[in-house]
Amino acid sequence: MSQEPVPAQPLPLAGMRVVEVSSFVAAPLGGMTLAQLGAEVIRVDPLGGAPDHHRWPLAPSGTSLYWAGLNKGKKSVSVDFRSSEGQALVTRLVAESGPDGGIVLTNAVGRGWLGFDALVAHRPDLIHVQIEGHHDGTPAVDYTVNAAVGFPMVTGPEGHADPVNHVLPAWDIACGLYSALGILGADRQRRVTGRGQRMSVALYDVALAAAGNLGFLAEAQVNRVVRKRLGNYLYGGFARDFATRDGGRVMVVALTKRHWADLLTATGLVDVVGALEKSLGVDFSSEDDRFEYREVLAGLLSRWFSRTDLADVKAELTGTSLLWSTYNTFSDLVADAGDGRAVIAENPMMHLIDQPGVGRHLAPGIPVALDGTSQAPARAPVLGEHTDDVLAGLGLSAEEVAGLHERGVVRGIDG
Repeated sequence: MSQEPVPAQPLPLAGMRVVEVSSFVAAPLGGMTLAQLGAEVIRVDPLGGAPDHHRWPLAPSGTSLYWAGLNKGKKSVSVDFRSSEGQALVTRLVAESGPDGGIVLTNAVGRGWLGFDALVAHRPDLIHVQIEGHHDGTPAVDYTVNAAVGFPMVTGPEGHADPVNHVLPAWDIACGLYSALGILGADRQRRVTGRGQRMSVALYDVALAAAGNLGFLAEAQVNRVVRKRLGNYLYGGFARDFATRDGGRVMVVALTKRHWADLLTATGLVDVVGALEKSLGVDFSSEDDRFEYREVLAGLLSRWFSRTDLADVKAELTGTSLLWSTYNTFSDLVADAGDGRAVIAENPMMHLIDQPGVGRHLAPGIPVALDGTSQAPARAPVLGEHTDDVLAGLGLSAEEVAGLHERGVVRGIDG
């Protein structure tokens, strides 16, 4: 006897509506995270798009791959922010969005009509999250925050004198996720109390908190230590990259006693390192001793890696507990794996989408499996794609929407 198919569970945030007025990374990522968990996220942009609408990298058509990547699953409305009529429309979107709406996520500055004080008058249970550069409202971006907190001074080759910025906007990413988390927390509280919440998340504070939480600040205060650059070593443990005979490169991380034992076994260095331990009077199963003698140990390991081809290194390390990876480029990840599919296609988070202006390509869904299943991402909207539908949802007639277009207050795909 066949069983009835189990109906798909609704996504966790189904029914929630968020109005996002944003640009760059943090706020768009926060909104996309909520959208991929089922919320209806309406991104409202000024006519012609926000400053990030044409940000690199670009597809051959000129479409921003960056913008498309950070706005998957959202709806797009394009409004003249400078007109009182346009501002009133955005206010209505916030105020008239049902019991699970009244949520604003923004990093816009200098728009008093979009602030908490202005909007709460129209929506008493408003949840409003403002992303800022600094807690006092002064501006900052990921690169300036990174410089201010100190990470570029401990990044890069040992002995290097100048700061080294990394290309990952780590604080933007963390800030966007904190913003999404803040919205979920405020929404949970609102369901109990009926009250909204004014919240702000400062990019600098996110970076400063990370430096504190990881012990970097306490180390400087308590130990009076000025941390030095270590290149690709792991501070306080043993990890490093090694070159193979045929030009490959492998990152190896031995965090635990078992990791270290498996590394020595794979490289045939058990006896050699054991003799070294005895002569030095140390215990390399201890993370502290591995770090203190990291250069000596790396020298021994480098000899083995430099005499071994990459394929043989992989064969020896596969199946061990050791943490390791080859170094890949982004091009390596999307290259043909030999079966007509990209290397990353085997990851269930990756799905083919057809993005207007870009074409078909693999794109990630949210990196959270729900009931063991990765949700396929919806493509990003075209700027203004949902303007008419969203306005109709506010009760505006077709004639009223047409009038807004004629007066230049709103714009759809076709302008």
